[in-house]
Amino acid sequence: MGGTILTLELTDNDFKRISTLVYAKSGINLHQGKKELVKARLGRRLRATGCQSFEEYFDLLRNEQEGVELVRMLDALTTNKTSFFREKNHFDYLEQVVFPEILERNRKKIKIRCWSAGCSSGEEPYSLAICISEYFRSAPNLDAKILATDLSTAILKQAAGGVYSESKMQGIPITLLRRYFRKGFGRQDGYYQVKERLRNMVTFKRHNLMEQASFLEPFDLIMCRNVMIYFDKATQHTLVNGFYRHLRKGGRLFVGHAESLTGIEHPFTYVQPTLYRK
Repeated sequence: MGGTILTLELTDNDFKRISTLVYAKSGINLHQGKKELVKARLGRRLRATGCQSFEEYFDLLRNEQEGVELVRMLDALTTNKTSFFREKNHFDYLEQVVFPEILERNRKKIKIRCWSAGCSSGEEPYSLAICISEYFRSAPNLDAKILATDLSTAILKQAAGGVYSESKMQGIPITLLRRYFRKGFGRQDGYYQVKERLRNMVTFKRHNLMEQASFLEPFDLIMCRNVMIYFDKATQHTLVNGFYRHLRKGGRLFVGHAESLTGIEHPFTYVQPTLYRK
């Protein structure tokens, strides 16, 4: 049976039905150019579920009650590429502009709320946590919380553990590496783990950006970088205007360098490429 599955054809009709379902459930727009990627990644799900065809797999997705396989399918299709301090100019801007504003607002108790939307394996929210901890090291009453969300349950579990290979550490200054990471030994040699005090700043939670969200308090900044490129304009419009509602006045939205809000109707004030202010 394994050999048969490896040679299965993903017909245009099967691809259309699967891509329509993915769009309805996640907002991810799988155009025709993604057909081979879908075939390769979902081929593994066919093997895992014992389905003999993509048509049979689609019927499984459509008929299951709990939605477990739907989540696993979305996990398989989600691209998880990231790195520590990716797009470093964003972190420079935080240190040069945003954090001084927060400090000026209330020097007695520093309160910061951040949302890393589409956090993948955790490098972005942990980079934020390091940046905040470094800037406010002398602040006696730092109250900083970072919400990190993603569609993939598997990648969130990995992120919460905070364990990264040595190759992922390249580019992190040695002083920060020693201050915020614990080096593995023995069976863990070649790996680093984010120290507990930093992990405690970050809450990882599964969230579908297509679903309505409610939060107890507004955010000072939202990072949604290299995520919107997977969505069409209508979905981007919904997301961006939702982010606006969840920011406090003066809060910032950071998007990826391959993204912009051009062509999207929104109330943000443009600051510079990839950066917007409420």
